[in-house]
Amino acid sequence: MRRLLAISLVAVLPLSNISAAHAQEPADRQQAFAAAAAEFQVPQSVLLGVSYLESRWDAHAGQPSSDAGFGPMHLTDAAAFTGGNHHHEGEEDARGDDGRPLPAPPESPAEQPDVPASLRTMERAAALTGESHEKLRTDDAANIRGGAALLADYQKALGAPLSDDPGEWYGAVARYSGAEEAGAAKYFADEVFSVIEQGVTRTTDDGERVALPAVPGLDKIEKWLEKLGLRPPRTDGVECPASISCEWIPAAYQELPDNDYGHYDLANRPFSQKVDYIIIHDMEGYFLPSIRLNQDPNYGASWHYSLRSADGHIAQHIKTKDVGWQAGNWYINAKSIGLEHEGFLAEGGTWYTEAMYRSSARLVRYLALKHGVPMDRAHILGHDNVPGTLPTTVRGMHEDPGPFWDWAHYFQLMGAPLHAFGSPGSGSVMIKPDFATNKPYFYGCDRKNPSAACPPLPASTVWLRTEPRADAPLVKDIGKHPTGDSLYSVYDHSARATTGQRYAVAERQGDWTAIWYLGQKAWFHNPADAPTAVPSMGLVVTPKPGKATVPVYGRAYPEQEAYPEGIPYQAVTPLQYTFSAGEKYTLAGPAATEYYRAVTFNLEDHKVVRGKTKYLEIQFGHRVMFVKADDVQVTFSG
Repeated sequence: MRRLLAISLVAVLPLSNISAAHAQEPADRQQAFAAAAAEFQVPQSVLLGVSYLESRWDAHAGQPSSDAGFGPMHLTDAAAFTGGNHHHEGEEDARGDDGRPLPAPPESPAEQPDVPASLRTMERAAALTGESHEKLRTDDAANIRGGAALLADYQKALGAPLSDDPGEWYGAVARYSGAEEAGAAKYFADEVFSVIEQGVTRTTDDGERVALPAVPGLDKIEKWLEKLGLRPPRTDGVECPASISCEWIPAAYQELPDNDYGHYDLANRPFSQKVDYIIIHDMEGYFLPSIRLNQDPNYGASWHYSLRSADGHIAQHIKTKDVGWQAGNWYINAKSIGLEHEGFLAEGGTWYTEAMYRSSARLVRYLALKHGVPMDRAHILGHDNVPGTLPTTVRGMHEDPGPFWDWAHYFQLMGAPLHAFGSPGSGSVMIKPDFATNKPYFYGCDRKNPSAACPPLPASTVWLRTEPRADAPLVKDIGKHPTGDSLYSVYDHSARATTGQRYAVAERQGDWTAIWYLGQKAWFHNPADAPTAVPSMGLVVTPKPGKATVPVYGRAYPEQEAYPEGIPYQAVTPLQYTFSAGEKYTLAGPAATEYYRAVTFNLEDHKVVRGKTKYLEIQFGHRVMFVKADDVQVTFSG
């Protein structure tokens, strides 16, 4: 009855009285969209489509996105912006070559983040609706009203009609992206209209069922985009699919005093070395300041692509043939492409926009197909999945993009969904909790109160315990915590397994499953009626008969005899973990035995050393690691 009354009020009241009528709260989120669309004369399909591309209609417990956007309409609030970039922090050497360690980065004054007007939309929404910032942040119906008011305001500013025809709103939708580049605004609008044409129905992170019926055959009126007067991006030589917005903003590469140079290495991939990995990072900061770091030759980190949160726009900085200093492991760096996503693991923002997920997924698919990178979680890695190179570097490796990155949705968008394979009792499993309903306990999301619990938020990880019970201690990671316990911190993955990762099953008891993890049995809750893992048959490795233990490594470097004169031998040092007889770990595939020697400014001096020792990549813990093929036997786990 309440819903019918709300609909009838919207239908019959004159527009002058609608703002008073909205005080009667809509019955649910679907009705909130209907009421706001009617109030501000925005086609409901347009309002739903814009919201879907920003938030997938989720509320995110009132928490900010990776660029301080709130609620289903992603209204951005400058007051929520925070400074910083994670490359400044921690012990990790981004280059990850212990034979050529980077100097400490120069001290620089604290910099306030750039906050363009396009990222202050909450201010305008508050002025248009009379709602407070607090209500626009936390009340879904108010937030949706704010987004509808902005769309109507943009439409009027263009001189476009408040039409029932969604196609007439193409320019207003493009402006909602906040983009300054014509290509970025067009990409955002095209994605919104693609959603409208296809239609979508889903249940949000807080249990709201929302539907956008398909509106096929839309005629987009693109003349309104031209009236925005946006700049064309620099696209010379970008390596991106044509369907996304991408521009060339080159990283600095120049000689420095004392035979130094910055801040990546020239190469000739894939002719010199095959690209085997794509690394997913978050910036722990904002788009423009992070780009400036990539243009500073004195700064000791670099990456190939930066992705903007609000609209999914991409800046390419380094050609994919060259090697960025990005993952903290030189072996991985030499064989990978790095993507930095605007945002934060937790402090400053806890979720990523649909627009950025979509453009990133298309870019990764393009790069994976171009370079022959398998589209699985053993080769599409988070920075947090990259191993340390030596026992001394394990502890300082980075943790991004963190537990709130939706890996299942990301791979779905990539066209490589994470499917079950095998029977319920198979010998290996793939971690795959339901992202929307999986809300494990974390602390550390609030920078002002770091010990406080995080709000219950969707996450892609499961906790791993020493016994099959909810109050059992977490398993230990002796590399990250040599003398202590794993933490429930959002920044500590020591006892977590993440969506898409495959593990060998060690045991099952009732609703609990144990996997082999860092040399121990690790239990996670996996009930049949709400599984957090799916069957995943495949190859596994175990020590060869007669071997009590075998070493695991953070890189697959050649044997000493492979190094020619003039290139120092790079020791292959085992990590501190123990892989014992009886344990099994899933096999990702062979790992090329290579070391890329690049210590001068000139490409002509760079060499690839290749060895005869054969290595295999395995999922040993939260991070991938390597074993020598001669130390293990490979079997099929059905």
